[in-house]
Amino acid sequence: MAELSPSVAAPAAVAPAHHGPSYVKIWGILLGLLVVSVVGPMLEIRAVTLVTAFGVALVKAYIVAKYFMHIDVEKRYVPYLLVTMVVLMGLMVAAVSPDVLKHDGHRWENRAAKRAVVKGENAAKAAAHAGAAHH
Repeated sequence: MAELSPSVAAPAAVAPAHHGPSYVKIWGILLGLLVVSVVGPMLEIRAVTLVTAFGVALVKAYIVAKYFMHIDVEKRYVPYLLVTMVVLMGLMVAAVSPDVLKHDGHRWENRAAKRAVVKGENAAKAAAHAGAAHH
């Protein structure tokens, strides 16, 4: 009987153990957090809505960055760079939001934004009226 050459030897019977994270478990955690972030605002409690919207979003972002973007195995400076960019983004939002969220100021007025708000309110009232008349 002919012997098998090393190139056609039988494959190993036991696969090496996988020591990485369980992506199915991580997917389940992310799915659970999605349910929390959807159900939370349905309670119509402002504090619960804010915690479920922003708190859960931060936790999900951390999980995705750690396990799917593999930030924890990158070079040492990459997590610091990521945190720096997030802080700068937060500072930018904090700096421009007072101007963006107002429709008038000391010497200026944003008439287009005011008209858009009035138009949206009128459309909502018309939709509510049409829905009430339909039932």
